[in-house]
Amino acid sequence: MTRPPLRSALLLVLLPLLAAAAPPPSASRGATVFQTLCALCHSVEAGAGGGQGPNLLGVVGRKAASTDFSDSAALRGWGKTWTPELLGKYLANPGALVPGTTMAVRLPDRAQRADVVAYLASLKAPAGSAAAPAHALDAGAAPQAAATLPSAPDAGTGGVLVGAAAFGDWRSDAPGVRRLIRVEDLPAPFGTPSARNSPRVVPRPADALPKAPEGWRVDLFAEGLDVPRQMRVSPGGDVFIAETDRGRIRVLRAKDGATRAEERWTFADGLDGPFGMAFYPPGASPEWLYVAENNRVVRFAYRQGDTTARSRPEVLVKDLSPTTGGHTTRDVVFSLDGKRMFVSVGSQSNVAEGMGKKSADEARAWDAANGLGATWSFEERRANVLVFDPDGKNGRIFATGLRNCVGMAVHPATGDVWCSTNERDGMGDDLVPDYVTRVKEGAFYGWPWYWLGDHQDSRLKGQRPDLAGKATVPDVLIQAHSASLGMTFREGDGFAAEHGSWNRERRTGYKVIRIPTRNGVPTGEYEDFLTGFVVDPRSVWGRPVGVAVAHDGALLVTEDAGGTVWRVAPGSRAASR
Repeated sequence: MTRPPLRSALLLVLLPLLAAAAPPPSASRGATVFQTLCALCHSVEAGAGGGQGPNLLGVVGRKAASTDFSDSAALRGWGKTWTPELLGKYLANPGALVPGTTMAVRLPDRAQRADVVAYLASLKAPAGSAAAPAHALDAGAAPQAAATLPSAPDAGTGGVLVGAAAFGDWRSDAPGVRRLIRVEDLPAPFGTPSARNSPRVVPRPADALPKAPEGWRVDLFAEGLDVPRQMRVSPGGDVFIAETDRGRIRVLRAKDGATRAEERWTFADGLDGPFGMAFYPPGASPEWLYVAENNRVVRFAYRQGDTTARSRPEVLVKDLSPTTGGHTTRDVVFSLDGKRMFVSVGSQSNVAEGMGKKSADEARAWDAANGLGATWSFEERRANVLVFDPDGKNGRIFATGLRNCVGMAVHPATGDVWCSTNERDGMGDDLVPDYVTRVKEGAFYGWPWYWLGDHQDSRLKGQRPDLAGKATVPDVLIQAHSASLGMTFREGDGFAAEHGSWNRERRTGYKVIRIPTRNGVPTGEYEDFLTGFVVDPRSVWGRPVGVAVAHDGALLVTEDAGGTVWRVAPGSRAASR
């Protein structure tokens, strides 16, 4: 009789002992592994998209490739129903079990794999949902109560996605999905290449409509506009829209409750890149319409109901900055008491490349005269919020370091000035987050030398060490390259339009978000409110820009890809086309 080699004999003895010593699969541990390794691409939240992969809620007992995710042809043709055993084999080596699958990530650790399978098996899709299996199967593990999930790191509470789970792309966007992006969860700079991924704008498909939360109705309020951008509603209910590239301001009119604009006019034409607009004085009877152009602020005499300008514009601020170009969208708002006019001015460049350096003494003197962290040279009076008297006099810098505060709004209860801001490009898919924030007088928000507090931009390393630790961290971080534009307030909460950017490989943005507040203070999270503008990874039909509250309380949204305005109001989800 041939004796087995010593190594084989030891394995024969040790394997049963190791198997006996291995802890049983744990759904609780699996939740932690899932959030760490899987949640970037897969969601398990009811009603949420999956991201780079399908939603895995209720996956055990579900036929493979049976959700609305665009699975590979190989997985669709495989046609099997997921059991715990099959799911474990697939996670160990997806390509070996299903040749041709696009799932490339393996989970080779047997214990981790068993824990993840136990976790996924414990998550049951709501009965009747698209994710629910057609029949119940023995999952092979005792179901765990959902209450165990918050104990897992980054699992979130109250349905808020945090940590790795907060990131994703357009596939994971859906009304009601909430995210909390924290500074400590961000990747290292340049962790991914800087993408050049401009969207292909296509006509709106016949069956495509924006998606709003349950209990909200979406209607096509207006179409045929010429690249509509920022929007404001007069106290009487007329809707003013800046067709920035056309140099024109349009007026739309609809009766309260009407789902479509009934009339339209041209209020003013021949302007230089009009964007922001504001009625003054605040209240029911404004006398002026202020317009922020490319590099100046003008105003038109106005009476309630005017649909065309009464006279030529009066120039109040001739030059907002010594330079033009770069970011050219300027917004304008007034304090609640009407005593101060705020104007946002975006940067000329990405990170002030070529701006030049100042000595420590020169930088201190410049800051003393212009504000903490104020830029100079071709970025002088750029990347700031400026403040003036209502007549355009006594202008000064209110806050610095906001790369491109595109949209502004004043909270109706607290009077705080808020900015919806585009951060810098070129640092990878998930850096630097855009943000919506209250703007504090005298505060420095980091650009160009720092981002999100004391994170130094390595492209300008060592140029302003005196500013380390002095940058204010914004209130609400939004996925990088969402391109946050116009914003407004409705019933105390903020709403902001996410236009979408060229600088992200996995497309995100192209939606309207809600920013919850408590007593006027943002909670830090944000929620998808209006989605559905993306057709596929390459193509979009809509790019939201302006948001405003109509006279009847509906939310209005402009999108400049198709030249449309959408009305979103409480009611049936049925929508007109």
